[in-house]
Amino acid sequence: MQERLQKILAQAGYGSRRACEEYIITGRVSVNGKAAVLGQKADPAVDTITLDGKALAKREALVYIALYKPRNVLSAAEGQDDRKTVRDLIPAEGHLYPVGRLDFDSEGLILMTNDGELTNKLTHPRYGHEKEYRVLLARRPDSEQLAAWRRGVVLTDGDRTQPAFVNFLSTSGKGAWIRVVMGEGKKRQIREVGKLLGLPVVRIIRTRIGTLKLGDLKPREWRHLTGDEVNALMGKSVPAKERKPRPKPTVRRK
Repeated sequence: MQERLQKILAQAGYGSRRACEEYIITGRVSVNGKAAVLGQKADPAVDTITLDGKALAKREALVYIALYKPRNVLSAAEGQDDRKTVRDLIPAEGHLYPVGRLDFDSEGLILMTNDGELTNKLTHPRYGHEKEYRVLLARRPDSEQLAAWRRGVVLTDGDRTQPAFVNFLSTSGKGAWIRVVMGEGKKRQIREVGKLLGLPVVRIIRTRIGTLKLGDLKPREWRHLTGDEVNALMGKSVPAKERKPRPKPTVRRK
């Protein structure tokens, strides 16, 4: 059966649909020896589809892994320099891509998977999946600063951030921990908002992506998701009596 190429690539584990669209736009994908175009359809059972000259791999079993990304690690499947990537932290074969990228100097929950459909659902702006963070500020915020953060702030590029849930958690020396929950994720958004409000950000820890929580994972630890967790991310409800306990981390902190 014919399907759009970006969907075929995503289902084969090559990333989200948007990432696979970029492969097509940049001329990396061919169908039966001819460069593919965006919007083109093909049938993987009949047509020869290649990416960078290599035939698509057979569809892998779907894998879902929760990882605690430490600071100073790239949220990427492949490195462009000598810096370590999140993929380097998981000694498993096959394609795995990060969902919900974090800045190099931020830390916390990353979902690693080869499920392009789920990746698209969790990252596409129209779905507005919440992401939750614990943020350490160098200064203690006042009520006006927190209120401005909640309403939305005009960034240096002219874009205004969407309303967010922001609340004070605790003091920390001269600074403070706050909780930030938002449905968008512009590049370095939390750090820029903090800077514009006069609240320099010292540390960012992502604790939740949609329904998936970081839990008790420590930096560099990872674990496979349960079926219940995968279903919840996909929006499928699971009866309470059928839910299974979350597994312990597969890899301990080094």
